[in-house]
Amino acid sequence: MNEATTPVTVSVVDDDPMICQAMRLILTDYSDGRIEVVSTSTDGEAAVRLAEREHPDVVLMDIAMPGTDGIEATARLRAQRPAPHVLILTSLSPGNTVERAVEAGAEGFVSKTDAPDEIIRRVLGVCAGAPQFNTASQRQLIGDLSRQRPQSRRDEARAMLDALPEREREAVVLAAEGYTNAEIAQRMFISERTAKAHLSSAADKLCMGRVQMARLVERADLPARP
Repeated sequence: MNEATTPVTVSVVDDDPMICQAMRLILTDYSDGRIEVVSTSTDGEAAVRLAEREHPDVVLMDIAMPGTDGIEATARLRAQRPAPHVLILTSLSPGNTVERAVEAGAEGFVSKTDAPDEIIRRVLGVCAGAPQFNTASQRQLIGDLSRQRPQSRRDEARAMLDALPEREREAVVLAAEGYTNAEIAQRMFISERTAKAHLSSAADKLCMGRVQMARLVERADLPARP
């Protein structure tokens, strides 16, 4: 290592002291002086306090810990100035962990079972500005987003319909079910002219035509009416 090069400082956080010790040994013994472990801690609260004092370049953060968990601790660390890079230290990725970690500010994942060279590469890589997502975490993130997209579109459609006055919303839903203006009027106990006015007003508010409003109702996937 070039003597002029400043080592990357790392804090390791895991509720298992043995994992902390193992990571310290890996990062110290295999990095050829490129990495210095400045602290280890076994809970998120302690990690946040230490980071405020030590300002590590990178924090390796476990997820499941008593008290302040890794997701909350990550968000608090990323709010610090200067903010450390955070890599999630994990062995398994429970559902939604990847997405929640990314939302909190994590920039990648390090598996506890990765080879030492791989762990070191990820720590140095994140400092160089490269997100560090292994194949498993990338696959899970894509899966989480794919599952949530339909739900997000449904919720958006429901919110748009809910913003309409009740009678206009009712007319739009009936129109989407294929009823004519006359049939809508009959079912709502109003005149056909009023039914047409409700649909026209809703169309103006939504900036949609009748077909688009029908697609909106379809996307909202409303509960079946009694």
